[in-house]
Amino acid sequence: MQPDDSPLTNLPPLRALQAFEQTARFGNLARAAEVLDLTPSAISHQLAKLEAMIGRQLFVRAARGVTLTPVGRQYLADISGLLHTLEVATERAASDVSLDCLRLHSSPSFGLLWLMPRLEAFRLSHPDIQINLSCSYESLHFSRDKIDVDVRHGHANWPSYEVRTVRHETFAVLASPTLLARHPVAHAEDLLTRELIMSEATLLKWPEWFAQQGLARPEKPYALSFDRSYMSLEAAGHGLGFALESTLLAHKYLVSGALVEVQPQAFSAPVAAHHLVFPKAHSSFPRVRRFLEWMEGELGDSFVF
Repeated sequence: MQPDDSPLTNLPPLRALQAFEQTARFGNLARAAEVLDLTPSAISHQLAKLEAMIGRQLFVRAARGVTLTPVGRQYLADISGLLHTLEVATERAASDVSLDCLRLHSSPSFGLLWLMPRLEAFRLSHPDIQINLSCSYESLHFSRDKIDVDVRHGHANWPSYEVRTVRHETFAVLASPTLLARHPVAHAEDLLTRELIMSEATLLKWPEWFAQQGLARPEKPYALSFDRSYMSLEAAGHGLGFALESTLLAHKYLVSGALVEVQPQAFSAPVAAHHLVFPKAHSSFPRVRRFLEWMEGELGDSFVF
């Protein structure tokens, strides 16, 4: 019997799979079309083609978007890693194998305040790995934006990816020693009349913190507000007000004495704000495995696998 050289006619078109994966990701045809540089009608056509080939409905259409049917959810789980594996294989074939570049993306304050001071230690222990670090609050697309690991800030809700959470992170009220000496704080209500610095991007903000303390939010306006934690910490270090920030990010300020914790036992609150996120296929990359092992060494039992 001769080998079967006939083409694999049961394989769906790659474009249809991409349209399905991105539509499932966003629950919106327009967003999927934007990512794939297609029109919404082209996305709809690809989805209809895929559903016709499978013979089952993958999405429930509604005015505000689409949701996966049970069949669609199972199909997404079955194929979610295949497209990325294909992209990785293509990238490997096209890359210069003599170079091994670890491509990291991070939320800005974690990248600047925690990761940057430690990169030299990583480079010394892994001199054969180049590092490319970019920072923003965007959740980038791993293959399109060529990212190995993304350090994201927020609530962990990325079911399609591997997630390693930094635990034992604590929010605390921080102030410069000179400011605290001038305006001592013995009780939470004392802060209602103090100059407060608002960090707009953090998971725990002053109104929520005061609510945890059983107090209403302060009536006076905040002295300053920033959209980056590193700016809030720098302002607090200059004595411009009291900040509510992560002690993980504030480590160098606390070690140097530029900032101190105000009533740490009474005022601190645990958070799970930072997470290492990556496609499962990336865990097979030696550079990613070595980075994760190094992170585990740096964070100890604060790193959740």
